[in-house]
Amino acid sequence: MRYLPRLADATLTANLAALGAVLIEGIRGCGKTETARQIARSEVRLDVDEDAARLAELDPFLVLDGDTPRLIDEWQRATKVWDAVRRTVDDRRSRGQFILTGSATPDDTVQRHSGAGRFAVMEMRTMTLAEKQATTPTVSFQALLTGQAVEPALCELNLTDYFHHIVVGGWPDIVGSTEDTARRFLDGYLATTIDRDLPRVSGRRRNPALVRRFLHAYAQQTAQPTMLTTIASHAGSAEETKSAGPNRGTLATYREALERMRVIDDLPGWEPPARAVARFTTTPKRHLGDPALAANLLGLNSTGLRNDLATAGLLFESLAVHDLRAYADACGAWALHYRTQSGREEIDCIIETVTGDWTGFEVKLGTEAAINEAVRKLKHIEGSMRRPAKNLVVITASGIVESRNDVQIVPLGALDL
Repeated sequence: MRYLPRLADATLTANLAALGAVLIEGIRGCGKTETARQIARSEVRLDVDEDAARLAELDPFLVLDGDTPRLIDEWQRATKVWDAVRRTVDDRRSRGQFILTGSATPDDTVQRHSGAGRFAVMEMRTMTLAEKQATTPTVSFQALLTGQAVEPALCELNLTDYFHHIVVGGWPDIVGSTEDTARRFLDGYLATTIDRDLPRVSGRRRNPALVRRFLHAYAQQTAQPTMLTTIASHAGSAEETKSAGPNRGTLATYREALERMRVIDDLPGWEPPARAVARFTTTPKRHLGDPALAANLLGLNSTGLRNDLATAGLLFESLAVHDLRAYADACGAWALHYRTQSGREEIDCIIETVTGDWTGFEVKLGTEAAINEAVRKLKHIEGSMRRPAKNLVVITASGIVESRNDVQIVPLGALDL
């Protein structure tokens, strides 16, 4: 399988040029290892080499020898490696020594010295539409963040195409696959996550049926700022919810482990610079690591999405937010959402830069009435902010790139970094 260029390629190269080691984190199977291999000159894979994993536990320095940059894959399986890499970077006083990859962040019980000044930490996600080469982009995400207006253009993707990409997902191993192949892949992916990965990350065996119900309940709340207590009530059976406290605690443990595995990837709330005192919510919007996970858990294929446009709209928002977050990661920005406590005003995704500038993105499947209402809403909310937006954008599934009332209308398939 040929390697498709990733957003992370340039970030990894820049980080290695600046620091002694780079840690790449992300959901299992998103391409961390293959991206690292494009630049690494030697490697050790602790998930498949049992002897190396045992050696790393006995004396982690023994697995660090090799040409640099040296890839240490799934480093968290031998957590002593972290401090060994840190000390080796200090001793060598040279940049670009190590690349560590991991599909789960160790919990707080794992004692590690800070990697500040030695490690760069970068996030990888599953592939965006542009990375999958599913489209020919014409709009630059970075240009939008600087306030540039779009030039009129057409995007070749239609609604059926977007539904297909929602269902298939962005894992490199299944790029270009049929929906049936993707369903089989995702069935196995979720089974492995629930039965093998979760017990290993959380430290003990979990109830697989309850974990699946929890993930199903999470998928039902995709792109919505739902309280965890509501998700817990949807996940529990009548018998389990009689003891609501322990049930919520158990599900919170599941959520914490799934979040460290990047299976859960919530979008945090934004604290905006408002002119007047306003009450807003910081409850995150609920998202899974790829919208295909939600579609699979809900039993939806393209036909099912066409027959349930309300759910399709939420999963399309999740697809758009997924890609926007990947672009934000690549340029050192943050993705959040905005919603007042009353729910009367909200913006689906806010991208905030290190300078404090912000760009608002509203996501719509694409009827004219919905797009016009999104334009009106974005302009109205911007008027309440102390600092005006750098740009306002409506992400659609339609095929036309244009500007309306100084708001950029951009089909998701037209967007690239």
